[in-house]
Amino acid sequence: MNGSKQSRKMRRGHERMKICFCTDLDKSVLISNFEKRGWVQVTADDDWNFYWAGTGTCRNIFSVDSGYRMHDNQLINHFPNHYELSRKDLLVKNIKRYRKDLERDSNPLAEKTEANIPGGSKYLYLDFIPITFVLPADYNMFVEEYRKNPQSTWIMKPCGKSQGAGIFLINKLSKLKRWSREAKTSFHPQIGKESYVISRYIENPLLIGGKKFDLRLYVLVTSFRPLKAYLFRLGFCRFCTVKYDTSVTELDNMYVHLTNVSVQKHGGEYNNHHGGKWSVQNLRLYLEGTRGKEVTDKLFGSITWLIVHSLKAVSSVMASDRHCFECYGYDIIIDNTLKPWLVEVNASPSLTSTTANDRILKYKLIDNILNIVLPPDGVPDVRWNKIPSPDMLGNFDLLIDEEIAAQDDNLQNSSNGKHRSNSNRWK
Repeated sequence: MNGSKQSRKMRRGHERMKICFCTDLDKSVLISNFEKRGWVQVTADDDWNFYWAGTGTCRNIFSVDSGYRMHDNQLINHFPNHYELSRKDLLVKNIKRYRKDLERDSNPLAEKTEANIPGGSKYLYLDFIPITFVLPADYNMFVEEYRKNPQSTWIMKPCGKSQGAGIFLINKLSKLKRWSREAKTSFHPQIGKESYVISRYIENPLLIGGKKFDLRLYVLVTSFRPLKAYLFRLGFCRFCTVKYDTSVTELDNMYVHLTNVSVQKHGGEYNNHHGGKWSVQNLRLYLEGTRGKEVTDKLFGSITWLIVHSLKAVSSVMASDRHCFECYGYDIIIDNTLKPWLVEVNASPSLTSTTANDRILKYKLIDNILNIVLPPDGVPDVRWNKIPSPDMLGNFDLLIDEEIAAQDDNLQNSSNGKHRSNSNRWK
């Protein structure tokens, strides 16, 4: 059978194919998007083509014990070991390993500042996570670092929790030891059950209206090897409801320090109309007006840079199954020098809508994700090359596609081109 007849036959087969979806989340932004496409909802025990699952379900499906084998017309919204990026301790471990690997290979990306400057040497291009240790394992290293600057504030976060749960700030070693006794969690490296990360607290955040905020950005990854990633333009800032105050008396006031909506919505100052949120576009206009266009462009360039390199840091350890894609919620804090810091990455960013604008944004997010992860005929198919046409990207911008970059390189090499391609800039 020749190619054109075969493709016509495949198209006719796809036209007749009923797409079945299932989801663990009863969210209108998901179900309305699926039903708009004419998809039919089924249970996890039925034959499904598209599964928007919770991370636990995904782990079960990919576990050796389940014996479940996915077929070519099935897609699921998590990579098997997404936690390499989304667990706070593993993210830090992978970024540290990535930097060390580049250093060992004498890669200029791993270049450092002079060791004799205050605070010691830093990575020139890969310094985008605050100094962080995993407790209890790194307790002695943390104490050594703490004693270099005993006036500093640190933030403690349980590795496996989200939405601000279990987070607190410390500015004295005695407070950490007291908490350890009260929580019955020994920080002896060989003991202790739940692990925590402790990070140098960013005490000089950029403030707007006197309030601290962070950025929530959505990053879609359709493949880790080759790396293919997209950034959603409609991210937003999440503001604290209480003005920022570094005094010791406010150290335990999470309405001052934590931007999580799940925390802030319980505060007396929370605004139900705008939900303490501001669009990235508004932030950009504000910064261009107050700081200038050049430094604002540099900031947003630094943000895409840190996203790409955080993904590169896990690409070698991530199980890049062709049935998978994932939308990550990146949380980024900007300090008052306009330097962005990666705080954490969420594998299941909230799809709950707190305001009308929120609902519109998240509906667009899901619609655009589906347009990118599905082949042109709209039928899940892992044999597709995962290169969507530019008009299918919607509000997403391509961050990196190593496959396209490699093709560009091959074209350049074959034509002895003198100019380097833009798509190569992340190499």
